[in-house]
Amino acid sequence: MSQTDIQQTIESFTSIEQALDYFDIEFDSRFINEYRTQLVKRFNGYLLLEKPDDWFSARRALKNAYCKVQRGRLDPHSRSACRGCTSCQRR
Repeated sequence: MSQTDIQQTIESFTSIEQALDYFDIEFDSRFINEYRTQLVKRFNGYLLLEKPDDWFSARRALKNAYCKVQRGRLDPHSRSACRGCTSCQRR
């Protein structure tokens, strides 16, 4: 799949759930309902910063966005670990 193919595929999604399913990322629907806008903005931002050239780089951008939103919910003054993030690589 070329860069233009993956971009067209991403553009064809009508919901973030479609993207998560396509990139085979597990998600919590309650989390998505609450943080949908933040997640979509973060994912689009990552895609703007670095154009994905294949499925794996686009998946990495979505996983990073999902994880960043999850970690943003943690108390910055505690040493709590990332919990509930099904895609986190930082456990």
